[in-house]
Amino acid sequence: MPIEKSAGAIIFRKENNNFFYLLLHYPSSAKAPKEYWDFPKGHIEKGEDEIKTVKREVEEETGLKDIKIIEGFREWIKYFFKFEGKTVLKFVTFYLAETKTKDVKISGEHVGYKWLPYEDAIEQLTFKNAKEVLKKVHTS
Repeated sequence: MPIEKSAGAIIFRKENNNFFYLLLHYPSSAKAPKEYWDFPKGHIEKGEDEIKTVKREVEEETGLKDIKIIEGFREWIKYFFKFEGKTVLKFVTFYLAETKTKDVKISGEHVGYKWLPYEDAIEQLTFKNAKEVLKKVHTS
């Protein structure tokens, strides 16, 4: 069974003592037959560690260059998906990161984004495992 490893970030910004989380709107594709909302993430490339991947993917997908990784938070999820007739096992490690930048410039692989408070972000996220990671952020 093929295995994929990715890394991503739960990105937040503070505004008037409120926290807002960044969600990206992904279109349907060969790997995901339905559109969905999730955090920025991507494949760990050869020679990269997880943090380098997070920073590169966040910049590529959102244009954000000022993220600060918050030490002490590292959560991973795993899931299976079908691609080209094969079942793929995917591991994604998430870090928590803060930005001061509100304006996001999404890449061509996304169709939108939202900054949402916790309760709305939980509702908007498509997948249960992403909701669980955000709940861990909120309770830590």
